[in-house]
Amino acid sequence: AWCGYACPQTVWVDLFLVVERFIEGDRNARMRLDAGPWSLDKIRKRVAKHAIWVAIGVATGGAWIFYFADAPSLMSSLVALDAPPVAYTTIGILTATTYVFGGLMREQVCTYMCPWPRIQAAMLDENSLVVTYNDWRGEPRSRHAKKAAAAGEVVGDCVDCNACVAVCPMGIDIRDGQQLECITCALCIDACDGVMDKLGRERGLISYATLSDYAANMALATSGGTAAIDPSRVRDAHGAFRDKVRHLNWRIVFRPRVLVYFGVWATVGFGLLFGLLARDRLELNVLHDRNPQFVVESDGSVRNGYMVKLLNMIPEQRTISLTIEGMPAATMRVAGQATGDGRRVTIGVEPDKVTPLKVFVTLPKGRFAEAEEGFSLIAEDPSSHERDVYQANFNLPGAAGR
Repeated sequence: AWCGYACPQTVWVDLFLVVERFIEGDRNARMRLDAGPWSLDKIRKRVAKHAIWVAIGVATGGAWIFYFADAPSLMSSLVALDAPPVAYTTIGILTATTYVFGGLMREQVCTYMCPWPRIQAAMLDENSLVVTYNDWRGEPRSRHAKKAAAAGEVVGDCVDCNACVAVCPMGIDIRDGQQLECITCALCIDACDGVMDKLGRERGLISYATLSDYAANMALATSGGTAAIDPSRVRDAHGAFRDKVRHLNWRIVFRPRVLVYFGVWATVGFGLLFGLLARDRLELNVLHDRNPQFVVESDGSVRNGYMVKLLNMIPEQRTISLTIEGMPAATMRVAGQATGDGRRVTIGVEPDKVTPLKVFVTLPKGRFAEAEEGFSLIAEDPSSHERDVYQANFNLPGAAGR
């Protein structure tokens, strides 16, 4: 169901095709336009089509970035041309990918770029519903069924009109059997049912069916050593599908393959949910200064510098306590922060933002041996007891280190 009905690639291709049909006409008209010489009318149609495609791409890119910022404010900034460059860059990238994938590449994305057909093939079994051409009913196909019937020949319901091929967005012939390119959009089912209605025949020549149903119907159709089709003995596939839904039993639902897949995906889902609910909403990142790695002060003490970033992942203002643990003689100072006792400092962090801090840790002369074990920087929210710890190193001059 995903590829044919919910995949963004399928949805956008369908939207682009609506635009194409509106401007250039149906399939036959588009083929004539492609084969015809360039003229003002052809140029006008092509320019209009591609302009609308680009507009759809821009709307797509704009809609995506509105999820990550205040939409009304960002819209005003975009119109006034003073939005951040990353906003225009993101819209440009998404516009280009939407236009190229949906308008130009189309089914090539599904065939050569998307991993889902490979995954889906491993998950299907004989009881999975797939779009199926029921050749036990349609073969042998003939464009002249009445003449064949008058001559006493046995023919199937397929009149070889190629309607199923014409509507297929992947350009395949479902009558050739199951194929990797099929996205299960069921457009061939609708097209074939329309032809069957016009001919006064049963629907379901192409239908959703399972391999087990197909095999059973094929066995019935060829029983008695003949390939003739007996409608009184062979259920049409559409009826078989309804019958399967009405008489679904526990054995079909709770078969090993279904249980294994359900267990795997449920485990993954619960793991993600647990990770989301249990994750810390406070994160501490520390980067030691590289140049210089340390500074020897006039009294002989050694100072190391660190770039500390506090990430507040909730939409509320928080007060975070930053503490050093280890190296008992060391003191800490945060640039721009006057509060603190030399080992602890309290910092206000804004909601949903990263707060950068410049932290200096100083170890007095004569206590350099404490640097061997390093120290820990601890960020903690006293109200929620969330905390994050970073084990830091303290660098000393070579002679002092020895």
